Amino acid sequence: MVAKVGFVSLGCPKALVDSELILTQLSAEGYETAKDYAGADLVIVNTCGFIDSAVEESLSAIGEALTENGKVIVTGCLGAKKNADGSDLITSIHPKVLAVTGPHATAEVLQA
Repeated sequence: MVAKVGFVSLGCPKALVDSELILTQLSAEGYETAKDYAGADLVIVNTCGFIDSAVEESLSAIGEALTENGKVIVTGCLGAKKNADGSDLITSIHPKVLAVTGPHATAEVLQA
């Protein structure tokens, strides 16, 4: 049985390039892309953290992926954001994510 990955890419063209790199590497390693969350073994959400509306959209997408699938890895700019106390923003809101990486962290995503 081939492992399937759901993927959500949000943000700027640089994030899209990261998404394409991750998907290309996953494909080379034998993974397939699922058409929906239910058909995925896990979901990767590539986030944007540049402006407030993008942060809200990213957090919403993470929440939706967790609700629909339950196994979520988060990458992208929002992954680098911290709360005022220095704690991770994403895991403080969505503690059930499997892993959080920052922008351009394609290798870390593949290891997660």
